[in-house]
Amino acid sequence: MKITFIGAGNMAGSMARGFYKAGVFAAEDITVTAKTQKTLDKFKVSIPGCKTTLNNAEAVVGADLIVIGVKPWLIEEVVAGIKDSIDYEHTTAIMSVVASWDTPKLAALFQKEGQTTPPLFYVIPNTAIDVMSSMTFYVPCAAPQETIQLVDEMFSKVGGVMQVTDKQMPACMALASCGIAYAFRYIRAAMEGGVEMGLYARDAQYIVSNTVKGAAEMLLQHNSHPEQEIDCVTTPGGLTIKGLNTMEENGFTNAVIKGLKAGR
Repeated sequence: MKITFIGAGNMAGSMARGFYKAGVFAAEDITVTAKTQKTLDKFKVSIPGCKTTLNNAEAVVGADLIVIGVKPWLIEEVVAGIKDSIDYEHTTAIMSVVASWDTPKLAALFQKEGQTTPPLFYVIPNTAIDVMSSMTFYVPCAAPQETIQLVDEMFSKVGGVMQVTDKQMPACMALASCGIAYAFRYIRAAMEGGVEMGLYARDAQYIVSNTVKGAAEMLLQHNSHPEQEIDCVTTPGGLTIKGLNTMEENGFTNAVIKGLKAGR
């Protein structure tokens, strides 16, 4: 199965590298396009043997899967330039990782006169797909069950995956796609606290990163609620509860909720 990525930005590029590292696609079955040869040359280093081109229309010919990974304000122009080159009968699915372009808008964009629109997917991973640890959401449109299953299995090999609705996608993006940046900001803040308490920055980063990773693994493997795990750490009059209460006094939970809602 051959996959073409239209665009080699942060998200599409991370997807291509993640699929390659996970063995979902062989390098020779991956085609990537970009605006400049310089970008494509960098890509050849990260995925040796992949195909690259500056010609979007050429890249989609013969592709089983097509991923649109461009800026939201460019998608109409990009789709107009490739639509006539896509063989709708041959193409298994078209996936868009363009934020805010839900399935009704995608269906209208890819409509061809006299032809049935191919299976479409509005997909939002996060950049951790590069290291096979994404949280990916997708909304199918006009897709048969076997194609939905194929897409689900692909993304399950590079992290968590969940089928959602167009209405749910903004909240999912806030929690995971934008949310990964919020997690990084927590890690940075904790690092700064560690430095203030006498640790070197690199040591603090290593400690906090592994602590966050461990906390996430406990929730996933125990299938537990965060408060359950917190109760295992907090003892009466102990240091942990004092730290948690001080964070809450300074608006920790409220700041997180407001930040998430602002990022929808």
